[in-house]
Amino acid sequence: MQKTGMGRLFGKSRIQSRLMSYIWTCVLPFILLFGFAVTRLYGYYKDYDQLVRNITGVNEYNMSFKEEMDEMMYKIIIGSANWTDPEKKLEDEDPKELIKNAREHFEKLEKNASEPNVKTDLEALVKLFNILDERVDDILVNVEEGGHYDENMEMLDMNIRTLTSLIQEDIQQYVYDEATNMELLRREVAAGVINTVRILVIVFFVMTGVIFAFSKRLARRITTPITELCDMTEKFAGGDFTVSYHTDRNDEMETLANSFNSMVGEIETLVADIHREQENAREAELRLLQEQINPHFLYNTLDAIIWLTESGETKKAVQMIQDLSSFFRVSLSKGESQITVKEEREHVRSYLEIQHYRYQDIMEYEILFDEEILGYHIQKLTLQPIVENALYHGIKNKRGKGRITVTGEITGNDILFTIKDNGIGMNEEQLENLRDRISGKVHDERQHGFGMYNVEKRLEMQYGSAYGITVSSEYNEGTVVKVLIPKV
Repeated sequence: MQKTGMGRLFGKSRIQSRLMSYIWTCVLPFILLFGFAVTRLYGYYKDYDQLVRNITGVNEYNMSFKEEMDEMMYKIIIGSANWTDPEKKLEDEDPKELIKNAREHFEKLEKNASEPNVKTDLEALVKLFNILDERVDDILVNVEEGGHYDENMEMLDMNIRTLTSLIQEDIQQYVYDEATNMELLRREVAAGVINTVRILVIVFFVMTGVIFAFSKRLARRITTPITELCDMTEKFAGGDFTVSYHTDRNDEMETLANSFNSMVGEIETLVADIHREQENAREAELRLLQEQINPHFLYNTLDAIIWLTESGETKKAVQMIQDLSSFFRVSLSKGESQITVKEEREHVRSYLEIQHYRYQDIMEYEILFDEEILGYHIQKLTLQPIVENALYHGIKNKRGKGRITVTGEITGNDILFTIKDNGIGMNEEQLENLRDRISGKVHDERQHGFGMYNVEKRLEMQYGSAYGITVSSEYNEGTVVKVLIPKV
């Protein structure tokens, strides 16, 4: 049933299909209208751009062609541009090349021209360039023969300058006709933009009405069953487990209704499971306390108190009883899982003081906590299992007297505790095994490190994987255990 519901949700969603149909119904007309407007405007732009390019290119000839041609031919006739000697010929003073470039430019314009008046202007210009090319040839032949100076000057005045004047006039006529076409195009663009805007406004109001009608109907169809289901959910949240929701719709709402009814039917089982989990958690916490309160530690402490009493060391016996009382008072903490750092320090001190009575020949200790961390909170029984580990697996296995130092300080937004001993330490293999037991890769309650595994697991569950225990050690040098917790 769950698979069918998920398949309907992602593969054949009826609500999704309705929404997509609604969206495309609203959006498609705008897309088509937008495409139409863009196409028209782009066509106007291309025509306008081509006109501007044509006028700009022709204006270069309008400004310079006549002057350059007349001056070039004059220099050739008087000999300042030695046409007959290529080595002495001035650069860029080839009238044939100038005519060729101009003629090719206007032939290309003629080929692409569509307006009749513009095409006529260009045809006339190409003919004039052909005639001018022939008259230039006449003068160049005379120049190469020599001795035709007066004739050439007359041909320059009567033919060349007359033709260049006609060419310039025709170029100006062409520019005028293209400018007229540009104005006509401008008017066409303006009219087209106005018509497009009118169409957009009409379609906008029509689509607004359609969208409003569709939205109202679609919203009512979607929200009504959701509202009904919300009402059922509120009743269920108020403790009414008899509610159920039914719908005649064949879409995702049917799946939601079935899921809701199934959830209501299973909720009592889930609540029972939660109660069982809570009981298991309490049992686990009790088991943890029992593991921390080592019966051998209690028996040995009571034996030591009896021995001190029988030996007449009543003051030491009373002090030991007070330390034992403090130790158990913090261990129990009225059932609270969080205590202050100050209380945790007292718990560690009580434990070490009791052990000091028993192992004063081989152990001494020091506790150094910064005063500013004492008001923060910590999970109880965090440091004592690590201190116990340092005593039984570090100090007791070393010859001579050992020392345990416990420090606490703030580092950034965290609190760092360090438990250091100068006991027997560990080699690389032993250290790696201990780290595996602490991380849970190896789980054996009878082996060294199980108490530290409990501490690591509780810190990770409470604060996340960024916090917990790190261990470093060297054989015959000692062991350093660091505990990092956030400032809470």
